[in-house]
Amino acid sequence: MGRLDGKVAIVTGGASGFGKGIVAKFIAEGAKVLIADLAEDAGKAVASELGGSAGAAAFARGNVTSREDWANLLRVSIDTFGGLDIVVNNAGASYTNKATEDVTDKEFDLVFDVNVKSIYLSASVLLPYFLDSGRPGCFIQVASTAGVRPRPRLTWYNASKAAAINATKTMAVEYGPKQIRFNAVSPVIGSTGMTHLFIGKENTEENRKAFESVIPLGRGSTPQDVANAVTYLASEEAGFITGVNIEVDGGRCV
Repeated sequence: MGRLDGKVAIVTGGASGFGKGIVAKFIAEGAKVLIADLAEDAGKAVASELGGSAGAAAFARGNVTSREDWANLLRVSIDTFGGLDIVVNNAGASYTNKATEDVTDKEFDLVFDVNVKSIYLSASVLLPYFLDSGRPGCFIQVASTAGVRPRPRLTWYNASKAAAINATKTMAVEYGPKQIRFNAVSPVIGSTGMTHLFIGKENTEENRKAFESVIPLGRGSTPQDVANAVTYLASEEAGFITGVNIEVDGGRCV
């Protein structure tokens, strides 16, 4: 038996990067997964690739900053898989590494809408489902080491991830008595669609190594690293764990 047998999950940003790794691991552990992403073609391809003939994955286009889209994700999850147990807020956004005084209003709004408002909306829309059904829900945020040990020139991205971690801990305390768990994982820089933004210059092996030089284990986070941590937090093995932020960072935050 898989560690997530019988569970149904929504994974935002599941069409690529860390999200795709989480989807693959969840399915391998027996879960049914609804992939939510703006990249429709990629999302459908991942659902077909990983879901297989058993139909373990489905895709729904979803803008995580839209209340209506969150309501639709819940409907699709129930209609397709019969319910919902796990919510993974993985979708994220950043702007190019730059001096704080050069950040635009649009860039600020982007990181707070995608990285913070999405968590607010997921809780606002989905908590009533768990509370009314009595189903023991599990929310997991993919935060970042930026929220714990920030680098310069990414001030508002860092602040958005710190907010995600704090909100996770606050809701863990608030909803623990209702058996709804909230946890987070914080990867260090890895190879994703946003890596070039963090580096802020040409995404070469040399420049990546400069970022990785401050990681004691000597490399960035991989989708598998993140998926392993998220799967643990989603499983019954972590049934008594809530309000934690697991740093999946090779020692960066030590």
